[in-house]
Amino acid sequence: MSSESRLLMLNAEAVAAVLQPDDVLAAVRRAFVLHSEEQGRVFPVIRERLITGGVFGIKAGDVQAEGLLGFKAAGFWPANRPLGGEPHQATVMLIDPATGRPVCVIDGNAITTARTGAAGAIGLQQLARADSRRLCVFGTGVQARVQVDFALRVLPHLDSLCYVSADRRRDEDFERRFAGRLPVACAADADSAVARSDVIITATPGGGPLFAADALKPGAHVNCVGADTRGKRELPDGLLQRVRLVVDDRVQSRQIGESQWAPDTACVAIGDLLTGKARLARAPDDITVFDLTGLALQDLTVARLIHEKARDGGLGVDVHWPW
Repeated sequence: MSSESRLLMLNAEAVAAVLQPDDVLAAVRRAFVLHSEEQGRVFPVIRERLITGGVFGIKAGDVQAEGLLGFKAAGFWPANRPLGGEPHQATVMLIDPATGRPVCVIDGNAITTARTGAAGAIGLQQLARADSRRLCVFGTGVQARVQVDFALRVLPHLDSLCYVSADRRRDEDFERRFAGRLPVACAADADSAVARSDVIITATPGGGPLFAADALKPGAHVNCVGADTRGKRELPDGLLQRVRLVVDDRVQSRQIGESQWAPDTACVAIGDLLTGKARLARAPDDITVFDLTGLALQDLTVARLIHEKARDGGLGVDVHWPW
């Protein structure tokens, strides 16, 4: 057995070769369903600030009936930017639950980006009004871009995009990405941009409230992406108490998501909407919020997809890994 043990290693290039949006949507949907059906377990999250200025975390879980076990070690290192590097860093490992042996090590940045974008899309499918036309996104980075990409896939009536950059200045790279798909404009005032929009996506580092609570118009929907650590937030005080709140995980939302600022707020899990365990009858004037903290099961179902496709396609580096 020792001589037969192998470990497949997949870098960002290998991941990009097999990662397709529709496949990711299906894998993330599966993760939410497994979570709702209590087939998939989510272990307590580790999320800690470092003296280097970075934030390091581990999200782990398993699906016992499907032989799926693993974790993602990830975080955010803002000092990487001046070095020309990506501040988000992530590595995913799949493990054989029968032996504890590593099966596959995968560059996790693309996984994190894609599975979060897909989760946002599922939230839009379930909660945003089908006739939504005006989209507003806070942020212009990697996650803001993938959230808009997925939003355009699932909300066919979107016909305008405004974005709120950190310095309120135009981001030409961001605008070029969506040029030709719909009109794009940089917003000078956050509250005015929110007030005009049917769908708002917040994809920032979570440094504080981004807009006033009364800026949201009746019927609007908000996807919150940036709050994933104690102390982070993007929504203003008083907003959660007047919306229909949906979360990816109740415990995580209260510990590291937007619900940490209003822990008694009633909420519904997105997986329960998908399985029919819960229903949310959306009145036309209801404001809905989806708080995404990111589930280990999302990382694992997408990683499994990548592992299977890469193995079948002969991608990656196959390393001898004796016991």
